[in-house]
Amino acid sequence: MSAESEMFLIRVPASTANLGPGFDSIGLALGLYLEIHGSSSDHWEVVPLSEEMSVFPRDDRNYIVQIAKETAASYGKELSPCRLFVSSEIPLARGLGSSASAIVAGIELANIVGELHLSNEEKNRHASLFEGHPDNAGASVYGGLVVGLHTEERTDVVSFPIEGVKVIAVIPNFELLTEDSRNVLPNSLSYKDAISGSAAANVMLAGVLSKDWKLVGEMMQSDRFHQPYRAELVPHLALIEEVVLNEGGFGAALSGAGPTVLCLASQEKSEGLLTGLKNRFPEFLVKELEIDNDGSYTAILSEQEKKELKFLKS
Repeated sequence: MSAESEMFLIRVPASTANLGPGFDSIGLALGLYLEIHGSSSDHWEVVPLSEEMSVFPRDDRNYIVQIAKETAASYGKELSPCRLFVSSEIPLARGLGSSASAIVAGIELANIVGELHLSNEEKNRHASLFEGHPDNAGASVYGGLVVGLHTEERTDVVSFPIEGVKVIAVIPNFELLTEDSRNVLPNSLSYKDAISGSAAANVMLAGVLSKDWKLVGEMMQSDRFHQPYRAELVPHLALIEEVVLNEGGFGAALSGAGPTVLCLASQEKSEGLLTGLKNRFPEFLVKELEIDNDGSYTAILSEQEKKELKFLKS
């Protein structure tokens, strides 16, 4: 940034991953957001504006700042300190990409403060290196549905917008750490199960591209990579699948590592499914989410926009 008085905005969408058989390779951006309003300062300061962010360090030990510093350092740059107002609608440890959104936010912070001029491909490569897989990070960077392959040498991601389907998230009132959810996975699969799982992922993508959402829903239930092994940690998944079937929805799948379950439905059936899920799971948060087809966003705020920020007046 060039001017001391400039304030910038970073907005990063949440994401769901896997959609059933697309384990560690398919992600979808969702309309819940991590936002940062920042400006230059004489020291690093992170001011939480939401409860989700209040548990994290408020100086340069903050994870977002750490990611930003590491990203800038990889280009031989040291970032000037900033004051960051941070808020998030993304629940922690629920399978909605909260860690990936923080990583992408850190990369965007390095990009705008360090004037790195990174492309989306470069942002996604950095994010995938931090995450270890490209699905959540890719969705947060590109928006829409992403399909990716990440290795130590390169990260390849294809993204495209998604329309014509409604997304309903069933968000339990408990956390499930990704590490705990990954610990129940097997070290290897049989050749037969690997073929079946990859075929289901391929057919699911073909269904997405042809807008055959009924087929997509069927393939979401045909996973062989992770859902059968995580079932004991998320007993509500099978119950949600029953409600989706009874209400005419397309399908349901564990969102990322869980415990959130993502459901797909048509416009006509979404209201009935939403009501049915709320009635069946009154203790959980059940809400319809928009699909974000734009991905992460940054901007320098105008003087009028800064005046409209309520937290600056408090």
